[in-house]
Amino acid sequence: VLVVEDSGHGMLPEVMERIFEPFFTTKPMGHGLGLAACLGIVRSHGGAIRVESQPGAGTSFFVLLPRIVGGLGDEDDRQAKGGSEVRDGVLGV
Repeated sequence: VLVVEDSGHGMLPEVMERIFEPFFTTKPMGHGLGLAACLGIVRSHGGAIRVESQPGAGTSFFVLLPRIVGGLGDEDDRQAKGGSEVRDGVLGV
């Protein structure tokens, strides 16, 4: 699980219902593609995104990805993947 959270303004329920819709934005200069693209990428890897938000209390995004079965291979494979290491289901970069 990757958690991204802030302590900002939070979101109203009607905004949360639409945040993954392509081209939906609350920003004057926004394009509304960022979260839609993130969700597509996460889903293509068999994952999901959960969102919790309270107006006035911030927002938390939980990116859920499947655990790697069988590890990343030998040391040469790990170095080729940027030196990442998996220990007990936790990815260390």
